[in-house]
Amino acid sequence: MNHHPDPIVTTAQGAVRGLRQGGTAAFLNIPYAAPPLGAGRFAPPRPPEPWDGVRDATVPGPTAPQSARTLGSVDMSPYFGTGWSRGADYLTVSVRTPEAMGRDLPVMVFVHGGGFVAGSTRSALYDGSRFARDGVVLVTLNYRLGIAGFLDLPGAPANRGLLDVVAALRWVRENIAAFGGDPHRVTLFGQSAGATLVGAVLATPEAAGLVHRAIVQSGSGLGAFTAEQAARVTRAAAESLDIAPHADAFADISDERLVEAASRLAGIDLRTATHRDPLAGLSPFAPVLDTQPAASVAAGLGAGVDLLIGTNTEEGNLYLVPVGRYADSTDGDVDAVAARSHPDPARLVAAYRTARPAASAGELRSAILGDALFGAGSWALAGAHAAHPGSATFGYEFAWRSRALDGALGATHAMELPFVFDLAHLPRLHGPNGLLGPDEPPAELAARMHASWVRFARTGNPGWDPYDNERRATMRIDTEWTQVDDPRGRERRAWS
Repeated sequence: MNHHPDPIVTTAQGAVRGLRQGGTAAFLNIPYAAPPLGAGRFAPPRPPEPWDGVRDATVPGPTAPQSARTLGSVDMSPYFGTGWSRGADYLTVSVRTPEAMGRDLPVMVFVHGGGFVAGSTRSALYDGSRFARDGVVLVTLNYRLGIAGFLDLPGAPANRGLLDVVAALRWVRENIAAFGGDPHRVTLFGQSAGATLVGAVLATPEAAGLVHRAIVQSGSGLGAFTAEQAARVTRAAAESLDIAPHADAFADISDERLVEAASRLAGIDLRTATHRDPLAGLSPFAPVLDTQPAASVAAGLGAGVDLLIGTNTEEGNLYLVPVGRYADSTDGDVDAVAARSHPDPARLVAAYRTARPAASAGELRSAILGDALFGAGSWALAGAHAAHPGSATFGYEFAWRSRALDGALGATHAMELPFVFDLAHLPRLHGPNGLLGPDEPPAELAARMHASWVRFARTGNPGWDPYDNERRATMRIDTEWTQVDDPRGRERRAWS
C-alpha cells in the first residue's frame, strides 16, 4: 500500500495540513476571518491572525450559531447539516483539490442556502470531491447567519453575512494559487439564500474583480429587504430580548439567546406601502439594500461576469407538501399567496390559470409561491444581466421530478443540488422521505449536470445557447435535456 504523506499547503496566514481522500485532497476549517466574538459579531469581518507551525485542517470545525431546521416529513439533514457545532472560530473555508494539485485550475466557491438562518460547510450535499476529481478547486464557506449576520442594527454595518462572503473571496484571491487554483478564474455559485447572496455580490462594488463567473441556483435578484422592512425585524428582535435596538445592546447577548430570539421572529408582516415581502414570510432575514440586485445589475454592476441562472420547475412544493399544506389547498389559499406577493393579485392569478388550465389549487398555490420567492427575481436578474454586452448569460430550468412523499415532492426547491455536486448516490437522499425519493435517480443526469457546471466554470459556457432578452433560451434539464425559448413566458410577463 502507498502511504502518501498528508498534503501541506502554506497560506498567507500559515501552513495547513489536509488529508487525502480517494484521489482528492481536503483542507477543512481554514479561517478566512477572525472569530466573531462579543461585539465583533456585529463588526465587519477582520483578517485572521497568522499562526506558527502547521494548522490541522483534517477535521470539520464549528458552524455559525443556528437553530435546528426541519421541513415537515422530508429529511433535509443532508441540506441543513448537523446543526450548530459550537465554537467561535467558524468564519472558515474548506477547500477540495485534485490530489496531484495542478496549477491555474478553475476555482468554484459555493455559498450555502438555509434561509439566512441555517446551513454550513459541513452539510453532506456540499462535499466537493467530485469537483476536485474533475480538475476544479472547490471552496465552501461559512458566513454569519441570523441576527449576527443579517439583522440591520444601528451602530453596525449592514449585511455582515454578505461582508463575510466578500472576505472569503478576498481570501481566495490571496491564497487559492497555493492550492492549485487560478485566482483570475473564480466562479461564485450558491443556492437559495446563498444564490441571493451571489446576486448581491454581483451588485457589490467592493467585490469587483473577485468573481469572474457566477451561478445563481434558485435565488432572487429581487430578494432584498428595504431599510423600512428591516427595521420592523430589528424592532421585533429587540422587543423579544427586552433590549435597545442598537448594536451595543446586542453585543452583550449570548449566541444561544440570539439564536432563540431569531427563531421567534417568523411571521412578521413586512408589507409596506411601496414593497411586498420578497420572502413571502418564510424568513425574517435577507440582505438589506437600497436597490435590488437586479436593478444594480441593470445599471451595469457585474456586467463583466458570466452568469448561469435558473430555477426548479416546482420550487414552491417544498414549503407545502412536507407540511401537509399542498393537497388541501383552496382557491382562497391561491388568492392569499398572490395578495402577499403581487400588487395586482387578481391579474396574477388569472395569468397562472390561463397558463395552467388543468391545475389544482395546490399546483397554482405552489407555482405562485415559487415564482414569488425565486422565479420573478431570477427572470429580473437574468434580463438585467443579459442587457449588457461583454459577458454571457445562460438560463436553465431543472425539471426532474422526485417521487418522494408519494410522488408529490416533484422538481422542488433544492432538488438540483445532488445533481450539481454529483452526489445523487448519497444514502440519506433516498427512501420515501429522502429528497430524491424511493427510485434510483438517473445516473446520467448527475454526470451531465455536474459536467455542465464544471464546463461553465472552466470556459464560461455550460454547453447551450446564451440567454438574451429576445429569445430567452433556457435549457430544461430532465432525463432528456431540451432547449426551449422563454418556457414560462406567460407567468414571467405577469410579474414584470
